[in-house]
Amino acid sequence: MSGMIEFDDAAAKSVEAMYLTPDVVGQRARVLDMLSPKPGERIIDIGVGPGLLAQDLARLVGDTGRVVGLDAAAAMIKMARTRLAALPQAECVEGDACALKFPDAWFDAAVSTQVYEYVADMPAALSELHRVLRPGGRALVLDTDWRSIVWHSSDEARMGRVLACWDGHLADPHLPARLAPLFRRAGFTVARVEIVPMLSPHWQPVSYAAGIMRAIHGYARGNGARYGLSEVEVQAWYDDQLRLIERGEFFFSVNRYAFLATRQDAVGP
Repeated sequence: MSGMIEFDDAAAKSVEAMYLTPDVVGQRARVLDMLSPKPGERIIDIGVGPGLLAQDLARLVGDTGRVVGLDAAAAMIKMARTRLAALPQAECVEGDACALKFPDAWFDAAVSTQVYEYVADMPAALSELHRVLRPGGRALVLDTDWRSIVWHSSDEARMGRVLACWDGHLADPHLPARLAPLFRRAGFTVARVEIVPMLSPHWQPVSYAAGIMRAIHGYARGNGARYGLSEVEVQAWYDDQLRLIERGEFFFSVNRYAFLATRQDAVGP
């Protein structure tokens, strides 16, 4: 997709900063609780990003386990390798979620957070996930449904246009609504689904909301024209948010959805 974000070194640093906010730190704790990694397990992190989750996983599986972080972006792999350098049980490789270069039934568990919404061919991606997991292996997938967003604005129509532009950088901005049947068709049983909210009821400079506001501003300035947005209109949207912050009227909330699934022995109908 021409509107996809290019994850270069600058983008990788922005993602890392967002993933270090209390909101996303809390999300990682929820993911770890749901996946429940055990000493000695082999786990793949599809879309390893800056390596923060992989670092936690490597510590939990211990010296007898193995964590493989996979990412399509070289800048993310570089950052994750640096973070994981002191953990010999962890490695990072560049690769494609739809073509996992690992043996059948190799992993005990898999995790993928904020990745599959960028993947156009989800049946292929989940087929590969099913293949590399052992029978009974666990998969934890977390993605955002951007229809769940509640973001206060003085101009709701303009806010809608900006968010429609942001949707354009994803293969599927509403993936969670389709994920359970996709899992079942790929041969998984969905065991548990939880909402993981990103909530800022007031302005917090170090928060997911602050980071995503900057990210959307930058993306819409560069890509708004294809959605009928001028740079002037994008800047007006951003300036409006700054005024709301000054008046103490900022509000942001969006839901992420975490699915825990297990691999069946055979792919179902």
